Amino acid sequence: MLRHLDIRDMLIIDRLELEFRPGLNVLTGETGAGKSILLDSLGFVLGWRGRAELVRQGAEQGEVLAEFDLPEGHGAHKVLEEAGLPGGESLILRRVNSRDGRKTAWVNDRRCSGEVLRQLSETLVELHGQHDDRGLLNPRGHRALLDAYGGHEAKLAELRAAWRARSAAEKAVTEAEAALAAMRAEEEFLRHAVGELDALDPQPGEDEILDTSRRLMQGAEKIRDDISRAAAALGGEGAEGAASDALRWLEGASDKAEGRLDEPMSALGRALVELDEAARGVEACLDALAFDPRDLEECEERLFAIRGLARKHGVGPDELNQFAEELRGRLAALDRGDGELADLRKTRDAALADYTAKAEALSAERRAAAARLDAAVSEELAPLRMERAVFTTRITAAEPGPDGHDEVTFEVATNPGAPSGPLARIASGGELSRFLLALKVCLVGEASGLTLIFDEIDRGVGGATADAVGRRLASLAQSGQVLVVTHSPQVAALGGHHWRVEKETRDEETLSRVVPLGEAARIDEIARMLSGDRITDEARAAALSLVEAR
Repeated sequence: MLRHLDIRDMLIIDRLELEFRPGLNVLTGETGAGKSILLDSLGFVLGWRGRAELVRQGAEQGEVLAEFDLPEGHGAHKVLEEAGLPGGESLILRRVNSRDGRKTAWVNDRRCSGEVLRQLSETLVELHGQHDDRGLLNPRGHRALLDAYGGHEAKLAELRAAWRARSAAEKAVTEAEAALAAMRAEEEFLRHAVGELDALDPQPGEDEILDTSRRLMQGAEKIRDDISRAAAALGGEGAEGAASDALRWLEGASDKAEGRLDEPMSALGRALVELDEAARGVEACLDALAFDPRDLEECEERLFAIRGLARKHGVGPDELNQFAEELRGRLAALDRGDGELADLRKTRDAALADYTAKAEALSAERRAAAARLDAAVSEELAPLRMERAVFTTRITAAEPGPDGHDEVTFEVATNPGAPSGPLARIASGGELSRFLLALKVCLVGEASGLTLIFDEIDRGVGGATADAVGRRLASLAQSGQVLVVTHSPQVAALGGHHWRVEKETRDEETLSRVVPLGEAARIDEIARMLSGDRITDEARAAALSLVEAR
């Protein structure tokens, strides 16, 4: 319930403090006195989108503070908890609008965003006027209103989960079909490429090994002749043989040389050992250089085959083995693709069946709720002197979506047998007001904890009809709080608390103020609403009669 509203420097309000009470709170005043400014200011502190410029001329900033009572179990507690904001038995909202357009908001003295304010507002206030587009006159919101009326939150949550599962399953099938089609388009290439790679079976590092072998074999022919000549020069027919002969000759002469040949013979022996090692090394090299010309041919063929296949597939020779594994994986995926696609389609069909079942169940719930709503609205229309009017909640098929496959539209017929159609198109101004009031009462409920605000909901009606509207508002206010901006004396007379909104000029500045009315002043205000600027005794008597008839 709205307890307190403090407005500073907003439009033509310099400072205004209002204390609201339970029951029916009535605001009256001449057209243009500033009644709408009160609603604009309240909407501002609640985060609603409204006028771009609200700061009073000459002021640096405008500020609105609103205080609400929060009983246990009120919906605002959950919003506060999720936002990490302090709660309690009361809720204080404050929002400042600077001259430069910056807006700053606080909840219980804690900074918060405009989005949090809007979430809180949904649990605190329900505003409605003849031209309200927040739900009742907008067919796009009728399904949500019907679901709220029917208490379909749990079924909606299940249906949305089923829709997400269905959408995910359909996406998986679509992606799998596209992938399989792409693989089938290259199936011939895959099988040919894998066959080539399997036949060649290239190994990592093989290119370098083959290249080294090839270069050795290519160079062997050029160096083999020189090495052979070197081997001949070192062997028994060459240096080694000559050194052996020299040593033998020296040994024969050493007895007569008196030791002069000992050192040369020792050196020559060492040289023979070194010559033997050199000769064996050269022979080993010759053996290593000995190859079959066919080996070179085979080496070159494999080397060129590996490099040619690498160029063909745009990879390095050492990457061919890994590339082959990738192709084998794609080919295996293609081979098992049909089976996997069949499994995905089964999952999709199951998800679709689950969604359809849940959508049908919710549709049945909606039709039942629609019948209850139609009956409830009809009951509300009777005391509003529209007992012959027909209200219908029409449910038609729509494209499936997360909220089901139903389209919901509120339609009316002002008389039995008359064509029905949308609220705003069929009903006149006065009829529309009463339709909306009846619908609002049924949709909001009397125990919602919301402060209900009706902005000139009685426009276009008068006399007994206006009295019926006022009595329904008063009845509605018995279990909560209702704020009514009205030009109807019949409605004003039924209020439990009455304020008059008026303009005054001060120092060539026009300001709006709100005056709480006692009984005498209230009688005069209702008399003014009956007779105009000049309040007659007859009008005052009529006003008193209206008040006493409550």
